[in-house]
Amino acid sequence: MSSFFSVTDTDLTTDRLILRSWTSGEATAVLAGARPAHWAQDFPAEGDHVIAGLFAEHPSWLGEYGHRQIIERDGGLVVGSIGLFWPPDDGTLEIGYGIVTSRRGRGYAPEATRALAEFAFSAPGVHMIHANVELSNPPSIRVLEKVGFQRSHTDTEQNTARFVLKAPPMAHQ
Repeated sequence: MSSFFSVTDTDLTTDRLILRSWTSGEATAVLAGARPAHWAQDFPAEGDHVIAGLFAEHPSWLGEYGHRQIIERDGGLVVGSIGLFWPPDDGTLEIGYGIVTSRRGRGYAPEATRALAEFAFSAPGVHMIHANVELSNPPSIRVLEKVGFQRSHTDTEQNTARFVLKAPPMAHQ
């Protein structure tokens, strides 16, 4: 299986994106309402505020297998975030992602999700990744399907579906 990304230090680089780990300073900037010049005009989105507020409670989310900003290689703008909810639970990780409205429809979410999922399977003992998606969000469902996630079940009471991606053979040890 060929890699969809390359690793430089802890950055993951795809054809068009860099997935760079959040720093505590960036999380503080989000919570303080700062507007650094390297952020897309509509970054951070609501979900980024939520995640930034949880870093103090979950410091491992700032680690190598945690949450990352999605950065356009051309121009260097932060256009979203993606993350793994570390540590794994019995070999399974949850993934979450979001692209700001101004950059949607460009294929960034599947590109970032594919790269982070492949990277997650390089972690010892990780054999499955899952994502929970609201049924009212068909674009997010399409992202997961493009990457190869399969619907495992639907919770009609919560109006959500769980999608899973299993590690390819020989990806985990």
